[in-house]
Amino acid sequence: MKLMKNRQTAQYRVWGESLQKRKMKRFFKPVEKDGSCKKAALSPLSSSPAKNSEKPTENAAASTVNEENDQTSKKEPSKFVTWNANSLLLRIKNNWTDFSKFVQNLDPDVIAIQEVRMPAAGSKGAPRNPRELKDDTSASREEKLVVTRALSSAPFRDYNVWWSLSDTKYAGTALFIKKCFNPKKVSFSLDQAGSKHEPDGRVILAEFESFRLLNTYVPNNGWKEEESSFQRRRKWDKRMLEFVTRTSDKPLIWCGDLNVSHQDIDVSHPEFFAAAKLNGYVPPNKEDCGQPGFTLSERMRFGSILKEGALVDAYRHLHKDTDAEPGFSWSGNPIGKYRGKRMRIDYFVVSEKWKERIVTCESHGHGIEMEGFYGSDHCPVSLEVCEVIHTSN
Repeated sequence: MKLMKNRQTAQYRVWGESLQKRKMKRFFKPVEKDGSCKKAALSPLSSSPAKNSEKPTENAAASTVNEENDQTSKKEPSKFVTWNANSLLLRIKNNWTDFSKFVQNLDPDVIAIQEVRMPAAGSKGAPRNPRELKDDTSASREEKLVVTRALSSAPFRDYNVWWSLSDTKYAGTALFIKKCFNPKKVSFSLDQAGSKHEPDGRVILAEFESFRLLNTYVPNNGWKEEESSFQRRRKWDKRMLEFVTRTSDKPLIWCGDLNVSHQDIDVSHPEFFAAAKLNGYVPPNKEDCGQPGFTLSERMRFGSILKEGALVDAYRHLHKDTDAEPGFSWSGNPIGKYRGKRMRIDYFVVSEKWKERIVTCESHGHGIEMEGFYGSDHCPVSLEVCEVIHTSN
């Protein structure tokens, strides 16, 4: 009898060690590079996906096993945010805690930033590298460190970042994509040339399996018939029209500060903006008169881009009526004649073939005191679309 008990004890010990090894293998199994990514669920107890992932629980491990066993689907980004930060460095120094909470709560897959205003790497007289932050002086190294620290903290450490920067602290764009989503290609010009960057870093184009995502900081029209204003904007709009017609083979999501209010309902005071002047100057062509972004010529060209490119304004697709106050994305200075004057110049434009996939499109700022603007004169705008599920053969 004693011999049988000893044998049973030895068998239980071997079985227990085998079970423990299987558990350890389950927890520490390498992640497949091309596997799908499951978003962390937000709860009242913990709103940080990063913190949730630091300490796996039995349920988390079980979810991981289920995902590894399910090889029939792959996800692509479906939730997006665009924001003209009006100097990313200033926002990091002064408004980052609140903006971080906004990103953490919304949990977007992609964040498109415009007006980064960080200079590109490269010393004076040497070729610039628009994909890297400048760090060849003590001041630029300190600024780069501030940015790097901010982006290495939750929730931004969950994203890969692509930069397209100007030579100086002007314009510039950035694209944050969650690390679980890998674009097939990222380019930096409307010509889709990977090595070429648009002047002033105004474009980042990411291509995924099912769609292209274009982040742009469109040049301001300006007030006068000058090379740096009217002509520059006309050339941009012409190239943009060529781009959307040339790339119609795949659905497009175009976002950013597009610097145009398409319709009267896209501004708070149409008569004010239509009659606006700078120092009394009146352009010779009446279609160029008015507030930059609300001139008739800009609005007509934008309409042509939408029509020829078979594109829809996602916000206006969902919000047909005259805008309520939260609909505007840019707000004038709270002091002076622009107090309370607003425009909608930040957009998500989506291929018409995808318009039924649009779930939500919202502006996230409101009030004369500009709540939800996080220090910028623009507030974030978000888009959510139905996910595209790919089934393997």
